[in-house]
Amino acid sequence: MAWQPGTTLYGDRYTIIKKLGEGGFGITYLARNPKGQYIALKTLLDKYLDNPEYLRKFEREAIRLAVCRHPHIVEIGNVFWEGSLPCIEMEYIAGKDFWELVQEKGAFPEAEAIRYIQQIGNALTVVHDKGLLHRDIKPQNIMKREGKTEAVLIDFGIAREFIPNRTQTHTNVVSDGFAPLEQYYEQAKRGEYTDVYGLSATLYCLLTNQVPPPVFVRTGMGRDVLKPLNQVVNVSNRVHEAVMKGLEIQPDKRPQSVEEWLEILIDNLETVPSRYQKLQQLLAAGQWKEADLETARVMLQVAGREEEGWLNIDSINNFPCEDLRTIDQLWVKYSKSRFGFSVQKKIWLEVGGKVDYETECKLGDRVGRRKRRQFVGQISWPPP
Repeated sequence: MAWQPGTTLYGDRYTIIKKLGEGGFGITYLARNPKGQYIALKTLLDKYLDNPEYLRKFEREAIRLAVCRHPHIVEIGNVFWEGSLPCIEMEYIAGKDFWELVQEKGAFPEAEAIRYIQQIGNALTVVHDKGLLHRDIKPQNIMKREGKTEAVLIDFGIAREFIPNRTQTHTNVVSDGFAPLEQYYEQAKRGEYTDVYGLSATLYCLLTNQVPPPVFVRTGMGRDVLKPLNQVVNVSNRVHEAVMKGLEIQPDKRPQSVEEWLEILIDNLETVPSRYQKLQQLLAAGQWKEADLETARVMLQVAGREEEGWLNIDSINNFPCEDLRTIDQLWVKYSKSRFGFSVQKKIWLEVGGKVDYETECKLGDRVGRRKRRQFVGQISWPPP
């Protein structure tokens, strides 16, 4: 029986506010903890309470979340029983999942989509290092924190332990379009490449607002019906390459780890034009203030405004897109998605998205370009 708003649990420590949603075998509520903070409480659906296998699954999910700690993985706070119901207290992530976002706003710009996917990729490396597979990477299982450029991986309900290159028995719980071929078989080898497929399919969806065709459709039509990414949307070659390699039907043809896949997606920046090599070196060394000055220098050089020492409206409007993209991607990569033009654009939209003094002040406060209500020439380092 579903808990009603106002119900208290665990010795009145938690108060139910409302139901948030249901998954394959769990139900999640919004609640308040003893400190008055919003948290999420997850428990089993009534129909599974008499099934020992689902009780074990629920307990395993709690353990998996407890050992996989990362800024982009939902955090577990407590595990307890309320009568016959097992419960997991998790952080409440205010915001929407990426399926909702892409349905509402359409396809994501390339730089923004990559920023979020890189965050989830970094989180998955922690999951894999613990000998676990998530096995259900899809936009619905990735939340965006409200008011922040942060993605969070949720729902470890079907995560499983794995031993690389060993055939094991797994439950056949799949999300069509995001699940690879090996997940449709009860006994099959699985590895990090299994989650690589889901991550690649998720990026394909964010960039195109289309779900890739289910893998059994791709293998059953006599030819692969998956449309190449670059025929659906205009993307850079490296992104197209990473997505299509990650969506290979046969596991041995995919990148064998998320790190290997991210190197295709991100690390091709190692071949940046010579004018950006110094900037790259400064960013790689974490010398943010020096990198900020180098960014200004190289932008003036590209725009032919070195003598003037500043960019006017015409030079900004006519700044080469490829150079702008390179600078942005370098900053996004080496700052782990904390800084970059695309990041500042996102912040600008969050503080109002207007071209006026009030919005400029809010942006300045957020990125450290204002101190004591006065604008400063460069970002304050270390940033706030």
